[in-house]
Amino acid sequence: MKKQTMIKAIKVNKPEPISSKKSSLLFDDSSDVKLTIKALEQGKSILITGFFSNGLLLLNALKKHLNKKYPNSTFQEQRNYRAAYFKLSNLILIAIVDYKLTVKKAPVIGWLEQLYSENSDFLLSFPQIQGLNSAWQWYKNGILTPVLRNKLQPYYGTYFPTRFDHLIFFDNWLKRYKGPKKSVIDVGIGSGVLSFQMLKYGFQKVFGTDTNPNAIVGLTEFMGSTKLARKIELDFDSLFGKFNFPVELIVFNPPWLPQSHALDCIDEAIYYNENLFPDFFEAAKQHLLPEGKLVIIFSNLAQITDVTKEHPIEKELAEGGRFQLEKCYRKTVKKASDKTKRDQHWRALEEVELWVLTHN
Repeated sequence: MKKQTMIKAIKVNKPEPISSKKSSLLFDDSSDVKLTIKALEQGKSILITGFFSNGLLLLNALKKHLNKKYPNSTFQEQRNYRAAYFKLSNLILIAIVDYKLTVKKAPVIGWLEQLYSENSDFLLSFPQIQGLNSAWQWYKNGILTPVLRNKLQPYYGTYFPTRFDHLIFFDNWLKRYKGPKKSVIDVGIGSGVLSFQMLKYGFQKVFGTDTNPNAIVGLTEFMGSTKLARKIELDFDSLFGKFNFPVELIVFNPPWLPQSHALDCIDEAIYYNENLFPDFFEAAKQHLLPEGKLVIIFSNLAQITDVTKEHPIEKELAEGGRFQLEKCYRKTVKKASDKTKRDQHWRALEEVELWVLTHN
């Protein structure tokens, strides 16, 4: 009962509904695509009508238009392209009435009723609907990972792994870990995959925190009243939250890229602000038992893509004076899929890293 009360008090993140009274230009398969894209660039909103596929048609045309306008050969140029696409594509709207999309041949998205129980008629942007639809499929069908027997069921708006190099790396480290397994803190628990891995290897109790309310609500619902709920305790807070006691092991899989813009909750799983690592190491010093280990799963992604030359863990070891290096394991990631349209030549240089630190 206490957990359910806590969950009800947490407000999940979801796309903000747009008033259905909003004035928009209408688009269907008979509309002029070039004129519609010009209207988007002038800041006008477009409402998809007719069939769901009309929204896909317009988005594909927008991508082709932006591919001609923006070069896409470097990592930074890819980010610029994505920023332009995000801005314009979110002016493309679709109507929801009684929790269903009003266009024909549209997918059924369970999140519309679950997340918007107080508001059955509204508008959302087409990319938001795509995101909700994908998230519903992942949630309904589950996600298989090579490190767990059971599927993950990621809640809407919760980051979950789509690449597994770092999870396999961590799994191999857990196999060799000979230390105590009484208690561990998983900072930024997300979809819970690292915690589930640790339980698989015999850890008795995991304390997980996250600043994303959807992660806490989703994991609580996923665990329900199973034995997982007795082994994993959650707190909706940053870093170590309410868990003000030392443990044998602290695990942290932080974002791998420095922040370059204002962040939403999913972005916070990918980009870190300048205070994250200094604050984390300061707090970790107080939460790790004298013989405990601090494990950080990271990557050289920011360095090889020239986003920054600074490596936050190397900086801590050189300047912090709080921890010393026991071991750093590195492994080259798998080659990018040949199906991807993005230029990812830098992937050949990418390495996942597993840092094991102890008290200085």
